[in-house]
Amino acid sequence: QVQLVESGGGLVQAGGSLRLSCAASGRTFNTMGWFRQAPGKEREFVAARGWRSSMTAYADSVKGRFAISRDSAKNTVNLQMNSLKPEDTAVYYCAGTRTWSTSPPNFDSWGQGTQVTVSS
Repeated sequence: QVQLVESGGGLVQAGGSLRLSCAASGRTFNTMGWFRQAPGKEREFVAARGWRSSMTAYADSVKGRFAISRDSAKNTVNLQMNSLKPEDTAVYYCAGTRTWSTSPPNFDSWGQGTQVTVSS
């Protein structure tokens, strides 16, 4: 059974930091990604990392502030979020795919999501 379980969300003031983690089990993926969805908006790409390669990709809105990393020993992918802004407020989802992609439809395994709220 494939499972992706996110943790680390919460409430933080603008300018603060949070670290999200995603624990994967039941399958291996070529790419792990983070996406987010704010109320009334479509789900959007945030960051992706190749599991076996060092390839990374970031949305322009988070470049220089967010960093995606993996811990092979723990089979987790992490998202370090710094200099958070109120517009980063959303439910953040971890997802996996067998290909290299940053497009949500190409990801076939998803976590349940974790809420990130940034207050001004």
